[in-house]
Amino acid sequence: MKNDLELRTKRFALDVINFVASVKPSRPADVIGRQLLKSGTSIGANYREATRAESRNDFIHKLAICEKEAAETEYWIELFAESHLAPAKTCETLLKECRELIAIIVASSRTAKSHL
Repeated sequence: MKNDLELRTKRFALDVINFVASVKPSRPADVIGRQLLKSGTSIGANYREATRAESRNDFIHKLAICEKEAAETEYWIELFAESHLAPAKTCETLLKECRELIAIIVASSRTAKSHL
């Protein structure tokens, strides 16, 4: 069975895809949406790589990439919300999940680092 976080990050990526697809097209929404698609789908891809790391240091490095992508994703969702290009409620839901993923990734990284 797949790792729970691997499934959760994939579900989040699908939520991001569906969110961007639902936003009313405009030049700003297209630009922000493209950035959000890249970072929001990258979290899960990088986490999948982390679970297949060759060493603990490699795992920690790949988790750091996940954390950076998640922080960038948080930024793009905040821009959607604060620019009123998307419904606030939908943005809040995505932000909540994104922030939970960041907390989990940070905790996992700290745990891995403590076992070096």
